[in-house]
Amino acid sequence: MSETSDYMRFFPYDQPYENQREAMDRIYNALVRGQDVLFEGACGTGKTLSSLVPALEVARERDKTVVITTDVHQQMRQFVAEARAITAEESIRAIVFKGKSSMCHIDVGYEECQALRDTTRSVVDAERDREQLERRQRELLSESQEGDGGAADARSAVMDELEAIDDRLEDLEERNVCEYYRNNLTEDTDDFFAWLFEDVRRPEEIYEYADQREFCGYELLKEGIEGVDLVVCNYHHLLDSTIREQFFRWLGRDPEDVIAVFDEAHNVEDAAREHATRTCSERTFESAIDELAETDDPRSEDAANVLSAFHRALVETYEESFGFGDRERIDENWADVPIANEDRRDDLTLEFLQRYSGAGIDADLEAAMKLGQDLDEEYEEAYRDGETATRTECQTLQAAAFVSAWMNEGSKEGLYPVVSVTRDAGTDEVYGRAELYTCLPRQVTGRLFEEVYGTVLMSATLQPFDVTEDVLGLEEAVTMAYGLQFPAENRRTYAVETPPLFSSDRDDPAVQDDVTGTIHDAVRMTPGNTLAFFPNYGEASRYAERLEKRTDAAASVYLDEPGTSVEDVRRSFVADDDAVLCTSLWGTLAEGVSFDGEDARTVLVVGVPYPHLDDRAQAVQDAYDAAFEGTDTGWRYAVEIPTVRKTRQALGRVIRSPADVGVRALLDARYSRDAKSDLGKYSVNGSFPHEEREELLDLEPAKLKFAMLNFYGDHGVYDGDPPSP
Repeated sequence: MSETSDYMRFFPYDQPYENQREAMDRIYNALVRGQDVLFEGACGTGKTLSSLVPALEVARERDKTVVITTDVHQQMRQFVAEARAITAEESIRAIVFKGKSSMCHIDVGYEECQALRDTTRSVVDAERDREQLERRQRELLSESQEGDGGAADARSAVMDELEAIDDRLEDLEERNVCEYYRNNLTEDTDDFFAWLFEDVRRPEEIYEYADQREFCGYELLKEGIEGVDLVVCNYHHLLDSTIREQFFRWLGRDPEDVIAVFDEAHNVEDAAREHATRTCSERTFESAIDELAETDDPRSEDAANVLSAFHRALVETYEESFGFGDRERIDENWADVPIANEDRRDDLTLEFLQRYSGAGIDADLEAAMKLGQDLDEEYEEAYRDGETATRTECQTLQAAAFVSAWMNEGSKEGLYPVVSVTRDAGTDEVYGRAELYTCLPRQVTGRLFEEVYGTVLMSATLQPFDVTEDVLGLEEAVTMAYGLQFPAENRRTYAVETPPLFSSDRDDPAVQDDVTGTIHDAVRMTPGNTLAFFPNYGEASRYAERLEKRTDAAASVYLDEPGTSVEDVRRSFVADDDAVLCTSLWGTLAEGVSFDGEDARTVLVVGVPYPHLDDRAQAVQDAYDAAFEGTDTGWRYAVEIPTVRKTRQALGRVIRSPADVGVRALLDARYSRDAKSDLGKYSVNGSFPHEEREELLDLEPAKLKFAMLNFYGDHGVYDGDPPSP
């Protein structure tokens, strides 16, 4: 550790965990040099403090601000708890920041809020100006009554200004204002900020405190965030480039003055794609066309010409894709219609070019954009003036901006054009949308990592590090990995050689019988509950039903399925003492949720749960193949490694403390060591980190019940006599 470093002043407990001191030291040294850190740590590593403590020290030494971000609500609560513990030892100013939508007291959208804020400030400024002028005119009146001739002339000028201010206020009073924000500007808020920085306040606390006093807590947070030491926020504050620019401005910081810490960083890849992807629905185009029909502006004809052509092309593209019965099978979920072509532009663009007729697409789009901007300003002015109760969104501007992006960027590397369709639950109408899907997240994250001073990306599943660096656009990151710190004798991890659950074999009755029997054995031998993850909800439902039909089944069977409350299912499951919960590995229970002790002693991952491999997934693979020019790079980067990471996350739902005793089992021959020779490229054993491969014990299905009986029996966790194998 550097002799000048004193980061332990931010460590709030007596002693660090084993390896935690080493991790903090390495992260401190990396951040001093302004480097990026990839930090993998299993449960019990103390990842949050290992990252946060040295980051706060470097920020204190070098005048930076630490921003720690997550997309998991439970983790945000954990960050608040850690930050509170730190502030009890070392004074820091910390703020937990959430989006406006969850903090607004009057429930208006972003554009409406902006208009209300500007109008309210104008009203308050005018009232303050009037107060000053009133005070000045009284002073001049007194002076003129005492014989000062110049004061009378000066007062006359002030009275003219007062009259103008009164006229302005009379106009402003007819406009919409936000009384909560008005109180921010006119009332004493010192008590709020004193309360805010006495501790680390959760957004719910801030909302309640501000609401009781009729303040806008969100705007007060924006006002008080400048100069703080630590901010806890959601991913979108950093991954959305527009929001990030505003966010750093509120912080009063340039990007190079920010140290960013990403929790659950294995999710950054998908989150970056989500924030970069652009969509525009058929409904937006219809609204834009209606909007233009009501506009007298001469530019509306050209704008309607180009937007109508794209709208017709969108409808025609998905209609032509329907085969017999396809329309009837469309439900309320968006379903992709493949339109990309290898040797030419996508089908939607070709249909658009065929249908368009006019002076020129670029010229018509420019007319639509400029008209949209003017209409948007008119809508804002109408809202501010109180002529409308809500702030109208300009559909022409949204549609034109999307079509411009589609035509100018749609063929760029890493962007994949998609058309999707859905069914309106209310009207039963089928409608579509166009989407520019971002395949390469580094196009979003690479710039962010270049801009900020340094980053720490932490997760229990970041390896292989070279893939994470490639995917996110990191260069020469410092890497570190720490496995489970809990006693190794308290756990067993098995690769059970059940038949490989290839999608083509899942309907084979013999395969189903083998898998069901192995799951049943695991459930019977578990002293407590069993958590079972499957490749999808359909397979989870299949095996839940098969387990319930077993004549010797004693355990309760719970099924997590779409349309049901996962929290209700989880709560009922953990309240039981001999149950199995079947769920999808791609559901919400696979990460960020702890099952301690008997809540789930055994966790099973059944099959290799590859995601649904559609054209969109193939586009991501193709983009990685093109970007990194390696054999099977796309499959490895886009499918296999994310799937194994998900599997590792699921295995981490149990063994959450040093006292926990449990079994983790992977039910599929592809997980075994021998799979490489027997199954070749279908083996996934090699995609696990070395230390986890070493812990995997290959096991024949028939021997699992004996292995579990011996393990749990040796640890004395059976309540009474153990079950008979």
